[in-house]
Amino acid sequence: MPVRVVVMGPSGSGKSTVGAALAEALGARFIDGDDLHPLTNVDKMAAGIPLDDVDRMPWLREVGDALAADDRVVIACSALRRVYRDAIRESAPDAFFAELRVGRAELAHRLGGRTDHFMPIALLDSQLQTLEPLEPGERGIRVDPAAVDRCVEVIREAVTGDAAADQSLR
Repeated sequence: MPVRVVVMGPSGSGKSTVGAALAEALGARFIDGDDLHPLTNVDKMAAGIPLDDVDRMPWLREVGDALAADDRVVIACSALRRVYRDAIRESAPDAFFAELRVGRAELAHRLGGRTDHFMPIALLDSQLQTLEPLEPGERGIRVDPAAVDRCVEVIREAVTGDAAADQSLR
């Protein structure tokens, strides 16, 4: 059975950390969606300019194609709006989304401590304004990534059906 997971949320939510750990737990390949952005997108964000949908859609199609190309893959991707997740599902209709829920203060703290990432803290509010949480009918789970090991276990259980995921984290 294919396992295709998108670990989603705003910048600083822990997508790459959780995604890499989840991929290891699932025996899957990990891809950081940031690596799929064209240089023009990276330059724009690094300059503090939010991406618009014209910028995002080709990148989201690339994310979907990367998911579809592998039977066991975890991708870290913001996927902030339903329409963005729908764009990913065009190529990978069986994608499972794990939304990382982190408060604004914690996100700001994490972004403020970064020195090796192109996404500036100045774009945090635009990301939070854009964020549309997973909706009923979307295949996925909402989790608190405070404890990475527990977060990974909850997502793994939800994806594989090994055990009933903790409903309080949905």
